[in-house]
Amino acid sequence: MTPLFGLERPLNFGWYLLGSVIVIVASVIGQIPFTVAIAFKTMASGKGLPKTMKEMLQVMDLNLSLFLLLLTFVVAFAGFYIVIRFMHKQTLRRIATSRTQLDWKRVITAFSIWAMLTLIITIVSYKASDTTLVWNFQPGRFLVLALIAVALIPIQTSLEEFLFRGYLMQGFAQLHPHRWFPLFLTSLIFGLLHISNPEVEALGYVVLFYYVGTGLFLGIITLMDEGMELALGFHAANNLMAALLITSDSSIFQTYAIFKDTEKPQLSLELFLPLLVLYPSLIFIFSKLYRWTDWKQRLTGPIVIPDPINNSTL
Repeated sequence: MTPLFGLERPLNFGWYLLGSVIVIVASVIGQIPFTVAIAFKTMASGKGLPKTMKEMLQVMDLNLSLFLLLLTFVVAFAGFYIVIRFMHKQTLRRIATSRTQLDWKRVITAFSIWAMLTLIITIVSYKASDTTLVWNFQPGRFLVLALIAVALIPIQTSLEEFLFRGYLMQGFAQLHPHRWFPLFLTSLIFGLLHISNPEVEALGYVVLFYYVGTGLFLGIITLMDEGMELALGFHAANNLMAALLITSDSSIFQTYAIFKDTEKPQLSLELFLPLLVLYPSLIFIFSKLYRWTDWKQRLTGPIVIPDPINNSTL
C-alpha cells in the first residue's frame, strides 16, 4: 500500500476548507480589476451592465479582457501559496509530486503530445471541405495575445491542478480511506465549477459531463503517476492551444485566435470525442511510457499516510 503523494500527516479536513475559502477570497479580490474595468466601459458607452459571462468577455478589447480575466488566477495563486506555505507548512513540490523534485520532462512530454495533437486536429478541420473555421489571423493583435497567453495561462492551469489534483485530493483523503473518493469528488467539483462558462449557456448542462470527465482523466493520470506533472503539462497545452488556435462566440476564451469557428453551437458526438477516444488513448500512451502497474491500488486502494514523527503509517 502506497501513500497518497504529498501527505505527511493527518490534518483535520476543516483546515482544507479554510484554505479553500482563502483561495476563493483571493480569487474574488483578483476579479476586482476585471469588474471595475467592465463597469467603467459600460457606463462610458451608456449600455447596461452585462448579465452573462459571454457578454462580459465582449465588453472590452479581447486582449484586455483576457489579461484581466487571467489576472484573477495570479492573485488566487498567491493566496494558494500563502495557504500552503504558512498554514499547512508544506511546499508546492510536496503538493505536486511524490518525487524529490518536479519532473519537468514529464510536464514537457504531456504538453508536447497534446499541443501537437490539437494542432493536427485543427489543421485537418480547417482543410475539410465542410469546415466552419475561418481565417482570423491579425498579426499585431495575435502577438499581444501570445504574450499574454504564454505568460499567464500556465499560471491559471497550474493553480487549478495544484488545487484539485493536489490540495483537495489530499484534503478529501482525510474523509475516506480509499483513493476513489478524492478522485471522484475532485473531478465532480472541477466539472461543476465550469457551470458559468459560455459553452454551458449555449449547449446546456450536458456539457458538464465533458468537464467532469476531463477532471477524472487528470485525476487518473495524477494518481497513476504519483504526481501531477502530466496533468500540469496537458492542462497548460489544452488551454494555451484553445486561446491561440480557435475562438468562437461560445467559448470561455474570447481571443484574437488564428481561426474562428462560425458554426452555431450544437451538441454532437464530436464534443465528447476526447472522453471517448483521446483521453483513453493518452492514458494508454502514458502507461506504456512510464510503466504504470498496480492500477487497482493506485486508483481505488487504501490511502496510507506516513507519520514523519515516528516513521510509522497512519
